[in-house]
Amino acid sequence: MAHGRTTITKDQIRSLIRYAILAPSSHNTQPWRFEITKGAVSLFADRTRALPANDPDDRELTISCGCALMNLRVAAAREGFGVSVDLSPASDDGDRLAVVSFQPEGASQPGVTEPLSKTGLFLSMETRRTYRKRFAPREVPKVTLDALVAAASESGCELKLLESQAQRHRVAELVAEGDAVQWADPEWRRELADWMHPRRRGDGLTVPGLVAPVVRAVVRMFNMGKSVGAKDHQLAEESPVLAVLGTAGDSRADWLAAGQALQKVLLVAHTHGLQASYLNQPIQVASLRPKLQELLEQVAFPQILLRLGFPEDEVHAAPRRPLDDVYIAKKSDA
Repeated sequence: MAHGRTTITKDQIRSLIRYAILAPSSHNTQPWRFEITKGAVSLFADRTRALPANDPDDRELTISCGCALMNLRVAAAREGFGVSVDLSPASDDGDRLAVVSFQPEGASQPGVTEPLSKTGLFLSMETRRTYRKRFAPREVPKVTLDALVAAASESGCELKLLESQAQRHRVAELVAEGDAVQWADPEWRRELADWMHPRRRGDGLTVPGLVAPVVRAVVRMFNMGKSVGAKDHQLAEESPVLAVLGTAGDSRADWLAAGQALQKVLLVAHTHGLQASYLNQPIQVASLRPKLQELLEQVAFPQILLRLGFPEDEVHAAPRRPLDDVYIAKKSDA
């Protein structure tokens, strides 16, 4: 760890961005770009990697960028830097979501956030996985659940744990209903198929290269909503933890907050031995989101539906694009 620095260098910021891009994203689209200036970095939404059918308002795209922002903050803390985050940058570029400025840890400048210096969070960035399989049939301790709720609250969001069996069952039904709606939409299926790539592509949902054309063709042509819905229904009901991350509002700022909260929850979960995956269908399908909100009996807007538990198998990390692909080089850097 490096302490006592006066100004962070561009190479040091590039090193921090390597951790930012380990964040999760819908279909593993990795919809972010970064521009480095003196002592700061701007986070941009890369809307060329948007999902119009799955995410028409770029809500999940913005949440994904919020996850990357939290990773950047955690990595900065590990290297001895506090950060100040401007979430309302100049409106000259609607894709610029945040500007992060770096100061040495302990600096007294106004607006410097409390460092996220827990070593476990930093180490978890590289070993966190999206675990889509069934979890081990182990109960998650209350101390762990309390830590997850606190992690969301510290980022200004609410993590609601679904504890009653009746509530979990109804949510599982909404998940299956969401699957049916999405898979019945040819545009949604085409979009999903377009993001199914061999690992060497560096993004998307990994499919072995030899069978990728066949898999994509099957996804485009056939409505598998019933079978996928049945599987997801079972996953929802059997998951040791089922939880909804919610925000007070539903603006771009709320989505960024949700992303930061989500990533912090995922990292804290991993420090307790958990992994997670998503069952966001009732939130992605516009007609179902109010039903989920009503079912939860809360004012908060649901942003992410999480399932968490102890993994039984190791899973490979999702591929990532090279750093140069997400770095906006200024003319002075050329």
